Amino acid sequence: MIKRHLLIALALAFAAPVFAQGFPNKPVTLVVPFPPGGGTDTGGRVIAEQLGRRWGQPVIVENKGGAAGQIGADFVAKARPDGYTLLLGNIGTQAINPLLYPKMPYDADKAFAPVSLVAELPLAMMVNPAVPAKTAAEFVALAKAKPGQLSYSSSGAGGAPHLAAEMFKDQTGAFILHVPYRGGGPAIADLLAGHVQLSFMTVLEASGHIKAGKLRALAVTGDKRVSAFPDVPTLAEGTIPGFNAISWIGLLAPAGTPQDVQDKIAADVRAVLADEAVKARFVALGGVPRATSPAEFGKLIADDRARYAQIIRARKITIE
Repeated sequence: MIKRHLLIALALAFAAPVFAQGFPNKPVTLVVPFPPGGGTDTGGRVIAEQLGRRWGQPVIVENKGGAAGQIGADFVAKARPDGYTLLLGNIGTQAINPLLYPKMPYDADKAFAPVSLVAELPLAMMVNPAVPAKTAAEFVALAKAKPGQLSYSSSGAGGAPHLAAEMFKDQTGAFILHVPYRGGGPAIADLLAGHVQLSFMTVLEASGHIKAGKLRALAVTGDKRVSAFPDVPTLAEGTIPGFNAISWIGLLAPAGTPQDVQDKIAADVRAVLADEAVKARFVALGGVPRATSPAEFGKLIADDRARYAQIIRARKITIE
């Protein structure tokens, strides 16, 4: 009897870490919790295509927008924890929403297993070409000359673009009205149409419009210029010394997903992002590809949540 129990125990010990063997053997769904066209969606489609090629299985991007990303995130939180349903979260869904929404349908800390960062996304301060300002300083002067007459669009209240704009307003004293949308795509559409004058959006989602001359980039919000637009200065280069506000996107799995599946996905993301052609694709769009371990990604989320908690308190930002 003892020998039999020992054999069973050994069999279980050797069987335990084999969940990832053969993963994936069917299509994987990547949930983007925002409408098509935004920076999260654009980056998600790049990583989905590359992972699909590496795995030999389709990685299907499914847009489930609404409630600042909570609808899509909730879908993944309640999905089977087997690695076949993943969330492409961003700084808003993982670090900021828990600070602004006291009654989310899931516990952001317990519902997900961070797998890997995919890319850092600097933001661009952009205007409709009809706006006469050619620099950030000129826009500040224009806004102060017309207090309350200019407006800016964002991908949603409480997201990284919204908070970056509020930081800009706070540090320049400019009074600009906020018009939130349900995703970056609709926010850019109304900027292109001239219904609003300004937007802070990821360079990833705006680069095509900027290169086509349909939007004018006045500045970027990171601590260094982006390779896609080397002539566009940072806000820190004179207008607002020390200004730094970027977004990011990363893969998360439902909590309870086997650790070796998480580790396999993270390793495959790292391999995909190490490819020079893939890196060049992200860089050309204005993103900075960066893979991490699950633990490193979890720490990034925690650190950013602490940082944005200070901003939200200082600006008294609430969601109505």
